[in-house]
Amino acid sequence: MTIKEDLNIALKNAMKSGDNAAKTTIRMALAAIKQIEVDKRVDLDDAGVITVLQKEVKNRRESIADAEKANRPETVTALMNEITIIERFLPKEIDAAELKAIVEKAIAESGASAPSDMGKVMKLVVPQVQGRASGETISKAVRELLAK
Repeated sequence: MTIKEDLNIALKNAMKSGDNAAKTTIRMALAAIKQIEVDKRVDLDDAGVITVLQKEVKNRRESIADAEKANRPETVTALMNEITIIERFLPKEIDAAELKAIVEKAIAESGASAPSDMGKVMKLVVPQVQGRASGETISKAVRELLAK
């Protein structure tokens, strides 16, 4: 079953159970997916859907930071709830030790030795952990290991 199918089933369940937060959040996620599909005239596969969902989570995290600055605790709570709902449809986050091992292997394969070689390493790492770690997390791990 695809992630889009899971989202549609979850939307139906949220509507039946009266869970307005889940219903609204899932509808927003499906709308974002549909918008990309219409704009690019493609039917997104799971990898594309994961990318869209990760972007939605990132947007909400940025909004949380803004809401905290504006002293809006109710908005922060609502956004955190939305993140929790969206993350149910994302693959399990990769743990730090596994990411470090993948990055170390990529550094050895690419022959990278300095932070200026970060692009070479990222090219090898990103396809392996796509959807399981954010680009920010990956680049941070690569930067730390290349700096040593």
